[in-house]
Amino acid sequence: MKIFAAGSRPSMRAREDYFTGVVWQDPIIDAPAPARLRAIRVSFEPGARTAWHTHPLGQTLHVLSGSGFVQKAGEPARPIRPGDTVWIPPGDKHWHGAGPETAMVHLAMQEALDGVTAEWLEQVSDADYASAEG
Repeated sequence: MKIFAAGSRPSMRAREDYFTGVVWQDPIIDAPAPARLRAIRVSFEPGARTAWHTHPLGQTLHVLSGSGFVQKAGEPARPIRPGDTVWIPPGDKHWHGAGPETAMVHLAMQEALDGVTAEWLEQVSDADYASAEG
C-alpha cells in the first residue's frame, strides 16, 4: 500500500501539443503493473480544451466543477456539468474541455495498453470549438 499525501506532487502545465489554452494536471494515480489505471485531475481555464485523441482501452471522465463540452468525431458536441460521468469507448476519436467563458475540472481515468493511454491527434480548430456552443 502507498499513500500519496495531499500536496506532495506538483501540478503540471499540460503539454501545448495536446491542449489548447491553459490546462493544469494533478496526478491521482499511475498504477504500477500489472494494474493499468491512470487517473488525473484536469483543470481547464475558459476556452481550454484537449486536442482530438483516442484511448486504446477507453476513458471515463467525471466532472467535478464548472461546465464544458465533450465531442465524438462526427457527432455534435454535448455539454457536461458537475456530477456528469462520460464513458468514451476504446478508439473513439473525441475531445473535451471548458466552455468559452467557464472553467471546468474533471477526473480523467483510463487504462494503459502496453504503456500507452492515448493517441494524440490534431488540435480542435477554433471554428470547430465555436460550433460546440450550438
